[in-house]
Amino acid sequence: MPRLPRPITVEGPPPDPRPLRRKRRRETGTAWAFVSPAVLIVLGLSIVPVVWSLLLSFQASDLVTPSRWVGLDNYRALAQDPNFSQAVRNTLLYTVLYVPLSLLFGLALAMVLNRRIRFVGLYRTLIFVPFVLSATAQGVLFSFILDPEFGAANSVLHRLGVSSQGFLSDPSQALLVLVAITLWSGTGFCVVVYLAALQDVPQSLIEAARLDGAGRRHLLRHVTMPTLTPVTVFLVLWQAIQSLQVFDLVYVTTKGGPLGSTTVIVYFIWEQAFKNATAGYGASAAYVLAVALGLVAGAVRIVRRRGRHRLEGARS
Repeated sequence: MPRLPRPITVEGPPPDPRPLRRKRRRETGTAWAFVSPAVLIVLGLSIVPVVWSLLLSFQASDLVTPSRWVGLDNYRALAQDPNFSQAVRNTLLYTVLYVPLSLLFGLALAMVLNRRIRFVGLYRTLIFVPFVLSATAQGVLFSFILDPEFGAANSVLHRLGVSSQGFLSDPSQALLVLVAITLWSGTGFCVVVYLAALQDVPQSLIEAARLDGAGRRHLLRHVTMPTLTPVTVFLVLWQAIQSLQVFDLVYVTTKGGPLGSTTVIVYFIWEQAFKNATAGYGASAAYVLAVALGLVAGAVRIVRRRGRHRLEGARS
């Protein structure tokens, strides 16, 4: 069979790339037109203030008169300031008490509400409602309830034959009362998160453990808790950050008193920057807090990564 002749193709001129470039430029310009408002908001409300406050921490400034560069003097003064040391101690004590107790109460209540009981939806709502209330509303509410002279709490204690308590006006009780108020409101968040995680625990694992003779304690220790580990790590990080940044409740109830027993770091920053008109000194304290928050987040991330490596090693 004779071979067919190869067709002859004539290549035309190459396409002009300019229309394509113009189209891409129009698309890029349109995209930036839509994105630019959000970019300006992020730059104006986050990045610029962060850089400005960092520079401010190396200056002596009252935000009114011209500032003066002082270098690391603000940070050296913080290291020697007894009021800042007291604020750090109060914040750490508040965090150490609040974070584990909120997780413990949250897990216990979530396990109770994970059962089929009557009015369970009502109970879940009542536990979560305090979390929705603002810290200002909580502070006003408990300021009336815990008033040492006319509050309902002392009235109930008087009827029970217990002597009146100072509560928020007693230096030995004020910080513990703030922890209790925050537990009343913040535990609801842990309950909701733990409840969602408990409902995602595979029923096949629970049934297999029960067939092997595992009781409630063993189910909790060897099935439920390992499944809840990622959620617990998230809650530890979240609650720690929230407790290190507490301000509203302190401002409304005690304003750092009595005798500085409830002065936390964020209230100390506000007091120095806006009440004492030493904005540079307050900015330096703010960056100490920022470093502390970064260390907490980094530590939790390292612990979580090690836990993953151990789990992968155990599976292999």
